[in-house]
Amino acid sequence: MPVYDFESLEGALKDRNNAQSSADGQQQESAPSPPPLHVIIRQRRRVVAHDDAQEERRYMPFLTPIILLANVAVFVFTMYLNDCPGNTVENYNNNNVKHSSTSCVLPLLHRFSFQPFQQNPLLGPSTLTLQKMGGLERSLILSKHHQAWRLLTCIWLHAGVFHILIDIIALLVVGIRLEIDFGALRIGSIYFLSGFGGSLLSALFVENQISVGASGAVLGILGATLSELLTNWSRYEKKCAPIVTLLLLVLINLVFGLMPHVDNFAHIGGFVVGFLLGFVLLVRVQDRDYNNMLQDDKFAGNDGLLPGDAIEDHQQQQHQAKIRIIMRKYKVYQIVCLLLSVILLLAFFVAGFVLLFMGIDPNKKCSWCHYLSCVPTSQWQCNNNNSIPS
Repeated sequence: MPVYDFESLEGALKDRNNAQSSADGQQQESAPSPPPLHVIIRQRRRVVAHDDAQEERRYMPFLTPIILLANVAVFVFTMYLNDCPGNTVENYNNNNVKHSSTSCVLPLLHRFSFQPFQQNPLLGPSTLTLQKMGGLERSLILSKHHQAWRLLTCIWLHAGVFHILIDIIALLVVGIRLEIDFGALRIGSIYFLSGFGGSLLSALFVENQISVGASGAVLGILGATLSELLTNWSRYEKKCAPIVTLLLLVLINLVFGLMPHVDNFAHIGGFVVGFLLGFVLLVRVQDRDYNNMLQDDKFAGNDGLLPGDAIEDHQQQQHQAKIRIIMRKYKVYQIVCLLLSVILLLAFFVAGFVLLFMGIDPNKKCSWCHYLSCVPTSQWQCNNNNSIPS
């Protein structure tokens, strides 16, 4: 839904007045009268809507495809570095155990073949390779080396083919559409900050495990899309269906994260950060009430009919009317949500950094928090794993 500014409406008023003056000057009874003002405004709205649609079609999203290609490239390089046949034979020979490289999945791929299903059921590399590539591990972040860079590098790694396919599909469905609407800068900020927030929460609660994956960033994109619908509520005609669809997608991801081998803390952290960022970065100007503005004599006055000193007063009144219109660009609830989101985001990141680098374990203060990432059932137990995808 396009947004119209003061100048468009002011231009419509001037055009109508000029047309009326021309018709009066010609003094031709048969000449057609100028169209009513509301007709001119409607025509201008259509032109602006057409121009916005043309601009939207001209924009080609580039950041989301780059992120997708980067994730795929990093995964291919990870598999090259993993070299399942070579490393598997060497490791087993050191243990004096006869072993064939054909135990790797799809050995025809040679060094790009996958680890055995017993080691990685997602068709991916070994845990040691993910650690070398920058997987998230709390002990390494807090060690004397202070490898805090792992909070960022882990979001470019994936535990296997199935893992990366899920993230690619989610970005193709939601990420590209959001980039077309809001541009690369804002969507890129949401993606990376959400991924970083998910890594931070994961580093706080996940111990003795390696976490990798961009799922926190992807959940952040979903969360931002949901908050964008809420903060720009009046701009959409169909609201319920998109919101229900997004809630189902988020719920599926969070429920999937309750299974073992999955880092649900990265999902939760990424979603919360993305949801709050949506209120900050994706807020849109709401449509103004044109009927009320047209009824405002201070706004719709005719400058040509004002004598002498009254012109200056009238211009000042018009300037004040413009300021009131600008102040009405955003709804009160939009401003309130924006301020609250900024405060909550600052509190989240500051508290996360303080707890992490002071070595405080939140699990000791929250005995039930581990159930947010894994709930034991009769089908599985929540045992510690060497590597978990987020």
